[in-house]
Amino acid sequence: MKIKFLPNKVIKFLILSDMAFWFGWGLINPIFAVFVLERIKGGNVFTVGIAVAIYSFTAALLRLPIGIILDSFPSEKDDYFALVAGLFIASLIPFGYIFIEIPLHLYILQAILGIGMAMALSGWTAIFTRHIDKGKEATEWSLDATSIGLVTATSSFIGGWTVSKFGFIPVLIWVGVFGLTGALLLLGLKNEIKGVFNHGLYFSLKDIFKKE
Repeated sequence: MKIKFLPNKVIKFLILSDMAFWFGWGLINPIFAVFVLERIKGGNVFTVGIAVAIYSFTAALLRLPIGIILDSFPSEKDDYFALVAGLFIASLIPFGYIFIEIPLHLYILQAILGIGMAMALSGWTAIFTRHIDKGKEATEWSLDATSIGLVTATSSFIGGWTVSKFGFIPVLIWVGVFGLTGALLLLGLKNEIKGVFNHGLYFSLKDIFKKE
């Protein structure tokens, strides 16, 4: 039996966007603690722990309600908007890192990053799940995971080397540039996304949680 390996356009663009975005963050994530210790006044190991906790808590806390809200709209445009807007927000954070001086600045950026990633991941998984090629579910989920693993492994090496030679600022700029590239790649899907974007949040909690 002949198996077509290449995914459809939507899946392909989602994976390419993922690769660009996570390549960028792979440049800084492995050495984030070093960045905090060297660049932030009063930064210490506890500061790193708080910063990571704020991001993780914010992203985790918002992921479910955002997913419920997106599922309450029949249109796929809402998922698409959440994905693009979330990636855009997250991609601006590395530029903010350049200017932070005290732990409070870092904590605020981490909270905003959590919001952006909660939006992006909720929209991404909804669209990916809806458009995945029938009979190739495991293959295409694995293709995305493998792609991210390979690009972050590569960028982790590049990021560490670049910081050792040129410092953190060039790396942070490239993190943002690759993140924005990932967001811009999604514009290639605007004609593939179905439905009409619902501009008004006209729903109520009762409508969201009501039983069918």
